[in-house]
Amino acid sequence: MKKVLVLVGPTAVGKTDFSIELAKQFDGEIISGDSIQVYRGFDIGSGKISKEEMQDVSHSCIDILEPTDKYSVADFQANAREKIDEILSHQHLPMIVGGTGLYIKACIYDYTFEKQPDEYPELIKKYESMNNEELLDYLQTIDPEQAQAIHPNNRKRLIRACLIYDTTNITKSEIIESQEHKPIYDALIIGCTLPRELLYERINQRVLKMIDLGLLDEIKSLLEKGVTFNDQAMQGIGYREWSKYMSKEMTLDETIAEIQKHSRQFAKRQYTWFNNQTPIHWVDMSDEDAIKKTKELIENWRNRSE
Repeated sequence: MKKVLVLVGPTAVGKTDFSIELAKQFDGEIISGDSIQVYRGFDIGSGKISKEEMQDVSHSCIDILEPTDKYSVADFQANAREKIDEILSHQHLPMIVGGTGLYIKACIYDYTFEKQPDEYPELIKKYESMNNEELLDYLQTIDPEQAQAIHPNNRKRLIRACLIYDTTNITKSEIIESQEHKPIYDALIIGCTLPRELLYERINQRVLKMIDLGLLDEIKSLLEKGVTFNDQAMQGIGYREWSKYMSKEMTLDETIAEIQKHSRQFAKRQYTWFNNQTPIHWVDMSDEDAIKKTKELIENWRNRSE
């Protein structure tokens, strides 16, 4: 099997610097596994790596779409698998780095996608009359596993999961479970973690830093270019929350607090998802030997016969 290194973890845990050091050590090339970093102009709020931070390490699946484009898990799967083959062709190590769990799982397992039912205008009309919280509450009653996996702001996926059940009487989770989900790569999945209180404090500080870097100006610039809060790219944490600020329903401080809260909640869901969905090796980033232990883990994996 082809070997692929996967590095996951919540925002602010320290994945970026960690991934660069590992890429340099093992001739790695990085594929971003983030659902927002694919969009041009969504830089500060997504924590997108800068050219300087890349330190000449190759990165892909970043800045490949216009802000109003749509992008699915199936699209990422195709892009990432193509890139994996390209990286392997010149004897380098493919590294998927990010926090969007379903993207990563869809890439490394034999994940197939059902066709989206699209001829149900009455159901769509019903869903459109519901806000995200109501959709999530409904999904919780029919498919608790997907309610846990889908971000509350990802309206498109919430509606899709509800529609699948209401048109087939089968849940999205049951469809996923029915697939074999055999790995198609020899993937080593490393999870970056921190003690909860330390992680939450770093998340809070990360959001404040984003404000200092000009996140509000980034939002205004996107809106001036015709991007709306209904666009898929705007559903990410750090972006959607500004809708109420722009309509003067929330103050700046309230908006910042909302982003911090949603980021902490998402981190908690990410841990739950990865623990339940993937065989993962957790590395405590506060351990001074974290990089040493991880390098040893990777060396043993690379030397292991298939």
